Amino acid sequence: MDKNFTPIIGKDVIESLTIGMYEDSRFIFREYIQNSADQIDKAIREGLLKNGEGEIHIQISPETKIITIEDNATGIAQAHVQAVLQNIAQSTKQRGIDKGFRGIGRLGGLAYCRKLIFETSFSGEPVKSILTWNAADLKRIINNRNVKDEAVSVIQSVTEFRTEKENKEAHFFKVTLEGVSNSELLEKESIGEYLAMVAPLPYAMKFIFRSKVEEELTKKGAQVDEYKIYLNSEQLFKAYSTYIKKDETQAPYDEVIDLVFFEEHSSKGELLFWGWHSISQKNQSMNEVNFSRGFRLRKSNIQVGDEYTLLKIHRDKRFQFYFFGEVHAVHPELIPNSRRDYFIENATFFEFESKLREYFHTHIYRLCHSASDINAFIRKSEELRTLEETYKQKSQTGFTDKAEQKEFQVQFERKKEEAVKAKRKIEKIEQDAIENERTSVTRILQKVIQPEIKGIIDNAEILLDARPKFRTDSLSALNKDQRKFLGRIFSIIRNVLDPNTAESLIQKIEEELK
Repeated sequence: MDKNFTPIIGKDVIESLTIGMYEDSRFIFREYIQNSADQIDKAIREGLLKNGEGEIHIQISPETKIITIEDNATGIAQAHVQAVLQNIAQSTKQRGIDKGFRGIGRLGGLAYCRKLIFETSFSGEPVKSILTWNAADLKRIINNRNVKDEAVSVIQSVTEFRTEKENKEAHFFKVTLEGVSNSELLEKESIGEYLAMVAPLPYAMKFIFRSKVEEELTKKGAQVDEYKIYLNSEQLFKAYSTYIKKDETQAPYDEVIDLVFFEEHSSKGELLFWGWHSISQKNQSMNEVNFSRGFRLRKSNIQVGDEYTLLKIHRDKRFQFYFFGEVHAVHPELIPNSRRDYFIENATFFEFESKLREYFHTHIYRLCHSASDINAFIRKSEELRTLEETYKQKSQTGFTDKAEQKEFQVQFERKKEEAVKAKRKIEKIEQDAIENERTSVTRILQKVIQPEIKGIIDNAEILLDARPKFRTDSLSALNKDQRKFLGRIFSIIRNVLDPNTAESLIQKIEEELK
């Protein structure tokens, strides 16, 4: 082996670590927010900022195709700017402590703009440092397959460093993307929704369970990293709601009634994760219009992956979208991978995944099936009550024929048998919830099952009159034989046509003959 051999790092590595790193262009906002959050934390530790003073401002201008992300944190000292902003994968951050630590995320914007500009000022220095990456030139060089450039020379050729005068007291870091080529990054509403689930934001005041989460954190002696982040001057908050919609046009069809909290520890007694999930009256699958649906995996309160990331852990994949929920990975050895779509595999990760899978396979699986049984009970109770009321109404207005009366009897007996079975199942669920302290199930039962519903099933009945009233009885203009003949016609209509069409035709005949 020739120890004097010097390896060459080709230009394609720059593409792999920057331009080709991520599938979703919106990740760049997450990466820049992550870096700003780390620097705000540092500024607070060093006394440069007080708690609550750190801010991150994002400006999106579709007209000029310019995006800026700026914070009021530490900034970077002039002497370190080039080392920090021109080097790749040379971060000084600490793995497992800081939110970002690889030193590649800040260059993600190169894939989506003509120029990527970093401006920063450090408290006590009367200068502003400006480092510009010419993204257009970088793409041209990388795409030129006739020249095999080295990575270092490429970086030197596409970057420019300069300084300007600045207020000595100023401290900030600003990222500017000029000539943004990806239209999705310029859609303010879409980016707002993305950040509302991805960024380390506080819960909105309108989320009525916000205080419950805060109380739970106080009990644990824990806290969740939250930052003031503004999009075009409007502060962002997590997008959780207590209302569940079928689509944008209809009123909510379900409502969150409570939150359930959970946590798991490692074999060494260390906290692996904690989380919460909603329970609603119906506890059914949510449509995509509820864009904050699903269990969301978070580390340092920044989302890892997306709403589909934890799908594979469920015993029944459908149940991922029955809830709003968060799983906060806490253990320092739970480290997001470079794409931040899951964790690096290590012993702690495997224990984390095993514990979370067990929770999903037991608690969530049983909760969803219990909720399904509760919904079935409510539905069958309502069906029985509706059938009873319809029969009583028919007894007043008249049946088409004796066969229709008999059909009601058979249908009622079947519906009552189904309702009684559903009631027995609910009674078992109630007993199990009490014995095993399944508070989430108990909460749903208390909210949606009123005592009188069970009485409906116990007391429901239909009385078969030996001489029932028929619809033709009210047609006094006809004689007995005519009414009997018309009754046969009504029977044929009812047997041949669908119920709605048959009823409309019979009503029309009745109107003509009255």
